[in-house]
Amino acid sequence: MKYFSQQLKANMTMKKYYILFTFLVSALLLNTANAQYSSKKVKSKYQTYNDSLKTYKYDYIFPIWGQGAYKKGFDIPYPVGIMANYMWMKQSIIIDNFQIGLKTDDIDLDLTPVDFIQFGDNSNVSYTANIRPDIWVFPFLNVYGIFGVGQSTTDISVIKPVLINSTVTQDITTAGVGVMTAFGIGPVWVSVDGNWTWNKPTLLDKAVRVNVLGVRMGHTFTFKSRPDRNVAFWIGGMRAKMESETVGQIKLGEAIPIEELNAKGDEVVTLWDDLTPQEKLEPKNIVVHQIGKRMQAADGEAIIKYGMDKQVAEMWNMVVGAQFQLNKNWMLRSETGIVGDRKQFLLSLNYRFKI
Repeated sequence: MKYFSQQLKANMTMKKYYILFTFLVSALLLNTANAQYSSKKVKSKYQTYNDSLKTYKYDYIFPIWGQGAYKKGFDIPYPVGIMANYMWMKQSIIIDNFQIGLKTDDIDLDLTPVDFIQFGDNSNVSYTANIRPDIWVFPFLNVYGIFGVGQSTTDISVIKPVLINSTVTQDITTAGVGVMTAFGIGPVWVSVDGNWTWNKPTLLDKAVRVNVLGVRMGHTFTFKSRPDRNVAFWIGGMRAKMESETVGQIKLGEAIPIEELNAKGDEVVTLWDDLTPQEKLEPKNIVVHQIGKRMQAADGEAIIKYGMDKQVAEMWNMVVGAQFQLNKNWMLRSETGIVGDRKQFLLSLNYRFKI
């Protein structure tokens, strides 16, 4: 570092920039999110393995600069991977700007803002199974895709003007892309991971985009007799933000249990009867009254149209995780959320190979 400092102060030549760039790349190569340990300051018991890396001929396409990384003694992961993931998640959601409409055989009411509807505690529980193919384009830069299926259960609580609890379960398909960078700071490694997924629940008109940012810091412990086998532990944070606007439709009988429709409908119609003639002309009261009548008739086939702005209650939560690397081909990983409103559990199996 003293050498680099002297060079930086001495001149602003192209050679200086080349040295600085090489230094930054080397720092990024100190470690990766796949828990490969750095070959710098390697214990003597790993020296033979470290020396073999420097003489290893790497003639594969990816990662770019892979040969240079091996010549410097860095133990980089195999470039291509296929990861199978299972994830469970529970979090609270906030609903604003609620709109509602109705469609039956003889009536079709467009979405209408209903500002008098007040929500209580709302939550979502979901699980997904997905496949994540990835490739290390550079030794410090990984790009990947996400393709999966899952199921989502949302509990909605309406506390005004009448008390209604609704539980809706629907299937979800997911597709997305992501990018990750990883680098070392002394004895620890750091990874920054961002992805964009489009999640399509069966009851929504269009897919909902979710943006996720993850920052993790960890340390890797290598097995004495197997330098390519290790265990890594990390702690970090995850931020999730969903596209707020949601539009969909659901059958009345799927949103509210059939056995409760008649009684809840009576409550809604009673509220209508108490309105003034002028209030009965307002679109929001008309649509709610028509829905109340369908509830009274226990018409579970009536279609409720809805629109809303929906967002997670807390965007950030803390995570801890661990990975066991059997060898450079196989890794088993687990991660869980421990602090924050969002609770989650991830289990994944990763297979890596060279191209």
